[in-house]
Amino acid sequence: MLTSAEASVLAAIDEAAVFRTLLDLIVIPSVTGSAAESEIQHHLAGHLDRLGLDVDLWSMDLPGLRAHPDFPGAEAPREEAWGLVGRSAEQEGGDGPTLVLQGHVDVVPPGDPAAWAGDPFVPRVAGDVVHGRGACDMKAGLAAQLAVLEAIRAAGVRLRGRVAAHFVVGEEDGGLGAFGTLQRGHRGDACVIAEPTAGTLVTANAGALTFRLTVNGRSAHGSSRDEGVSAIDAYLPLHRALSRLEADRNRDPHPLMAEYPIPYALSVGTVRSGDWASSVPDLLVAEGRFGVRLGEDPAVARAAFERCVAEVCAGDPWLRDHPVEVTWPGGQFASGRLPEGHPLPEVIRAAHADAGGGPGLRERGASYGSDLRLYAGAGIPTLQFGPGDIQVAHSAREQVSVSEVAATARTLALTVLRTVGVK
Repeated sequence: MLTSAEASVLAAIDEAAVFRTLLDLIVIPSVTGSAAESEIQHHLAGHLDRLGLDVDLWSMDLPGLRAHPDFPGAEAPREEAWGLVGRSAEQEGGDGPTLVLQGHVDVVPPGDPAAWAGDPFVPRVAGDVVHGRGACDMKAGLAAQLAVLEAIRAAGVRLRGRVAAHFVVGEEDGGLGAFGTLQRGHRGDACVIAEPTAGTLVTANAGALTFRLTVNGRSAHGSSRDEGVSAIDAYLPLHRALSRLEADRNRDPHPLMAEYPIPYALSVGTVRSGDWASSVPDLLVAEGRFGVRLGEDPAVARAAFERCVAEVCAGDPWLRDHPVEVTWPGGQFASGRLPEGHPLPEVIRAAHADAGGGPGLRERGASYGSDLRLYAGAGIPTLQFGPGDIQVAHSAREQVSVSEVAATARTLALTVLRTVGVK
């Protein structure tokens, strides 16, 4: 049974307005580290201000954050970063908790333009489905969260506690925005991140560390290659050993991760070597992503990786005297998890059912890193629930259903009311 306040808020969620908001967000090409990333933060700040929220929009102290011992790492170059938090006004005598609705505004680059059926930042609509970069990851989630805030205001509902929107930059390359938001002192009693979860509740994330391997060879003319040592050949036994390491680390995964063929993937993403076709290459640099197991200290994961590399070098005649250098640039994602037994999943399941959401929401983990681990690490119970499917994110197939975005907004609206309370 819905209360009158709940029914009023659900009735105020306007699917046509959700559609317009989603299109408005997609057309801002907010690639991580770009000027448009700051543009969308100011755009959203105006939106939150019009909703009557207490808005905190600030320019982050990048040198100070980078110097912090817990800085989560970053990959994209940037000259600025803006934080944005909007909170419902503190009601006189209000004594309820604060629920955070969190989302990242940045998107990954669109890649090969030829793979898209048009400009990736000009939304393409086919029936109920919107295509475009950021459509599901995660501007659909932002649109759903804005719809919740708008509906609560339109219905005139007064909250006992507070709802806060944390809109952050830099999630795609490490979590700079979430880190800076938490360092500024913005907190909550629980947090829902509207990442695309395809009709599930994601209560845990694996971690991921960016690594760099530098392999030295010895140059020579290609016609006398026996006088040199190819850095490519020197790298090959290491590549095979990393494959074995991945297999070892994926035996008996945590039950929340068991549905994934490779819960903790080790992937070499780039290999650069050589500068002339008829020369033996004397340098190879490989970079990739190393999965961190649920509950594993990233330092332990790094040690396992470095031990694997050292063992290969010790058993190779060339690498024994020319050891591979391992460094850890870029994003450094620890794992994260909602505490077992926390009531938030049941609140969302009930809200989903009461909002007409259909089948129950099953719980699972995710094999990728996200801002969940930063909020969980700050002592804020956090899970992910949002529209769209991560399987099409970061691809030219990226899309989301508008009706799913609206349905998510209805579930989140009831979650807010039932978490923070109504006066």
